[in-house]
Amino acid sequence: MKHLVLLLLLLPQVLLAQTGTLRGTVRDAQLRPVPFASVAVPAAGLGATADAQGAFQVMEVPAGAVRVVVSAVGFAATTRDATLAAGQRLDLDLALAAEPAKLTEVVVTGVSRATEVRRSPVPIATLSRREINLNANTNVIDAAVRGIPGLSAVTTGPNVSKPFIRGLGYNRVLTLYNGLRQEGQQWGDEHGVEVDGYDIERVEVVKGPASLLYGSDAVAGVVNLLPALPSGPDGQLRGEALAEYQSNNGLVGNSLGLNYQKNGFQTSFRASHRLARDYRNSVDGLVYNTGFRELTLTGMAGVSKAWGSSHWYLTLYDNQQEIPDGSRDSLSRRFTRQVFESGLDYIKRRPLATDDELRSYAIGPLHQRIRHYRVFTKTQVHLGGGELHLLLGAQQNSREEFNHPTATSQPGLALRLTTYTYDLRYHLPDWKGLQVSVGSNGMGQLNRHQDATDFPIPNYDLLDAGGFLLLKKPFGKLEVSGGLRYDTRLVSWNDFYVAFNPATGFDTRAQPGAAGATRQFPAFERRYQGVSASLGASYVATEELTLRANLARGYRAPNIPEIGSNGLDPGAHIVYLGNRNFQPEFSWQQDVGVLWHQPTVDASVEVFHNYVQNFIYQARLLDDTGQPVVIVPGNTTYQFQQAAARLYGLEASLSVRPAALPWLAWNSSAAYVTGENADATVLERQGSAARYLPLIPPLRGRSELRATLPTGSGRLSGTYFRATVDGSARQTRFYALDNTETATVGYALLGLGAGTTWSTRAGRPVAQLFVQVDNLFDTAYQAHLNRLKYFEYYAASPNGRSGIYNPGRNVSVKVVVPF
Repeated sequence: MKHLVLLLLLLPQVLLAQTGTLRGTVRDAQLRPVPFASVAVPAAGLGATADAQGAFQVMEVPAGAVRVVVSAVGFAATTRDATLAAGQRLDLDLALAAEPAKLTEVVVTGVSRATEVRRSPVPIATLSRREINLNANTNVIDAAVRGIPGLSAVTTGPNVSKPFIRGLGYNRVLTLYNGLRQEGQQWGDEHGVEVDGYDIERVEVVKGPASLLYGSDAVAGVVNLLPALPSGPDGQLRGEALAEYQSNNGLVGNSLGLNYQKNGFQTSFRASHRLARDYRNSVDGLVYNTGFRELTLTGMAGVSKAWGSSHWYLTLYDNQQEIPDGSRDSLSRRFTRQVFESGLDYIKRRPLATDDELRSYAIGPLHQRIRHYRVFTKTQVHLGGGELHLLLGAQQNSREEFNHPTATSQPGLALRLTTYTYDLRYHLPDWKGLQVSVGSNGMGQLNRHQDATDFPIPNYDLLDAGGFLLLKKPFGKLEVSGGLRYDTRLVSWNDFYVAFNPATGFDTRAQPGAAGATRQFPAFERRYQGVSASLGASYVATEELTLRANLARGYRAPNIPEIGSNGLDPGAHIVYLGNRNFQPEFSWQQDVGVLWHQPTVDASVEVFHNYVQNFIYQARLLDDTGQPVVIVPGNTTYQFQQAAARLYGLEASLSVRPAALPWLAWNSSAAYVTGENADATVLERQGSAARYLPLIPPLRGRSELRATLPTGSGRLSGTYFRATVDGSARQTRFYALDNTETATVGYALLGLGAGTTWSTRAGRPVAQLFVQVDNLFDTAYQAHLNRLKYFEYYAASPNGRSGIYNPGRNVSVKVVVPF
C-alpha cells in the first residue's frame, strides 16, 4: 500500500498520457447560444464554463473515447460521446433541451463505469441541484424523497430523515458522500445524515442490492450525495451566496461557496449555517423542542491533469438538535416539559412549555449535539490503458444526548465513532468490448463511550473487507453485466461494567470488581462472511424502448445494536435489546423494467421482488401474559427479532413535454411496496398482527405541472410556475402486534411554486429566486413513517387526535447569487 500511495503522489509523470482540446458552442433548440453553460468531462474531472456567446474550451483532455456532459440553468443536462486524438482540437456543437430527459442521464453510482440510466440493469434515479432548489427542504434526504420514487424516509421532526429504499433502511441503505461511506451511528432514529445540503450538486440513488460494489450495508441500495467540482474559467474566482427562509419553523439558512481553478489546480470552500425554531401544524400548534442549529464547513483542493486527478476533502459538521418527547397536558393538549429525572418525573404534573420557549431560537436544555469530521482523498490515474481509482478516508462521529433536566451539562449518551475507509478499484482496458473491473473496499471502526450515564451499545471494534469482480459486455443492442464479491467482517468487544454513582445519582462506567459494578455487555467476538452476486442485462429494442432485468444476491452482517444493544437510547425513548446469535441477512432480489424515451415523453415501470433470509426487525417486548415489558418508566422496550421476509412492489414515472407546448412539462410518479413476514412459525405463534413488516411506506404518488416561459430579450430567464400534488394512500398493511404500528390515514398535499433568474445584459446570471408554498391548505396529516406519530402518553384525548402531526403550511423563499 505504501508503494502504491508513493506512486500516486510522487510519480505522476510516469503516467502522462497524450491530450487534446475540446471546444465549441452550446446552443438551445432554436440554435441560440446558451450563455455560461457548464461543460464537463466527468471521467477526467475536467470542466469549463461557456462565455456569454455560449463558446467553451476544455484543455488537457486525455485522448481517446470522451463523454461530455453539458448543463445550464433552466435546461436539462445532456451528454455527447466523441473520440479525441492526441494533439487534436475537436470542435463540438452541443445542444440543450428546455426540460429534463431523465433516462439519458449519466450516473457513476452502483455501476463499474459511467453509464446511462436506461442502460443500467439495476434501477438508478437521479436528482439535480436545480430540482433540489425548487423545493423547500429541511435536509438533503428530504429533498431526495420528493424527487425520487421508491425512496422514502423515517422522520423525527423536520431535520431528521433516515433514507429507506423500497421498504428497507438504516444499515441496509448505504449513504455516500462523494463515494465515501457515511458512518455516523446510522442505526439510530433520532439523527439524520451529517451532510451540508447546500453543498450537494447531484443525488444518485441505486434502488436494489448494491452489495456487489459496496459490501455489507448496501443490501437495499445506495444514496450517493455528490458535490460539484470547480468549472469556472481558469484563473477566475467563482462562487455563490445563498439565503433561505421558511415560514413554518422560521428556518434561516445561509451559505457561501467559492471555487477556483487554474492550470489543472482546483479548490473550493463552502460555509453553511441553518437555524430553526419549533415547527407548527393546525392540530398541535407549535411542537415543543423540535428546533435545531447547524453549522457545516467543507473544503477541497486537488489537481486534474492528463495523468488523472487527485482531490482532498475536509468537512466539519456541528448540529444541535432538540429532542421532542411529546408530553402534554391531558386536557388542553398543550406541550409540557420535563423538569425532574425519570425516578421523580410524573407526566401529568409537568409544567407547560411557555410561549417564549415555543417561539425561541435558543436550543433547549434537552437536546443532542452531533459533530462529524471527515477527511478523505479520491485519486484517479490512467494506468496501463485502464484506470485506477483509490479512495482513502477517515471520519469521526461524536454524538451526545443531553437528557437530564437536573444536570443539563451531563450527557446521557456520549459516543465517539472513528472510522477508517479504503476503496481501491481498477478498470482494465476494454478487450473486444468486454469491460472488466476488479477491486476491494472495507473499513475499520472503533466505538467508545465518553462521559455518559446511559450505555445502549458496547465499546466495539470492527474490521470489514471485501473484494469484487465486475464484467460488462455489449452484444449489439443487448448489454450484459454481472459480478461476484466476497465479504468478511470481524466484530468484537470486551466486558463492559456499569455501576451507580451516588455522588451524581446516575450510572457510570465502572471497572471489574468495583463496588456495585454489574456487567452490562459480556465480551463478544464473531466473524461474519458472505458472497454477493449479480447478473443483469439491458436491451435497446428500439431507439425509444429499453428493457432491462437484474437478479442480485445481497449480503448484510448484523449491525451492533442488533447483536449487542442492552440499554436505553434516550433520544429515541427506547430500550433496545439485541441478540448475539443473529445470522447475516441474505437477499435475492429480481428487478424487471420497461423504459420509453422520446423527445417529448419519458416513461418507466419497474417491478421488483425481494426475499430476505434472516431479516432483522424491531418488535415490542412482551411478557408471558402478552403485556409490554417496561424496563425504564416512560420508555418502550424493543427486542430485535429475526425471520424470513418478502418485499415486492413497483415504481412508475411519466414525463410529458408536448411538442406543441414546449414551455409546458408534466411529471408524475408513483411507488408501492409491501413487506410481509415469510416465517410460518412466527405467523402461527403471533397471528395476523405480525403478518406485515414494520416501517413500510404506503402507496405514494407525486405529480407536477410546470410552465417555463420562453427566454426573450429581457433580463429574466428560466422563469417558471409550478403546481405539485403529493399524495399518500391509507396504510392498512402495518406491523400491528401490540400496537407497535397503527393504520395511517391517507392525505394529499398541494404545493405552488415560482422562480426566475435575473441576468446582466450580456446574459450572465446575477440572482436566482425560488418561491415555494407547501401544504397550501394547511392539511393536518401524519406520515406513516413519522416517528412522532407514536409520541403519545394517553390512551385517549379530548380532540380524538393521538401523537404529533407533520408540519403544516410552509412558505419558502430562496435566493442564490452566483458570481
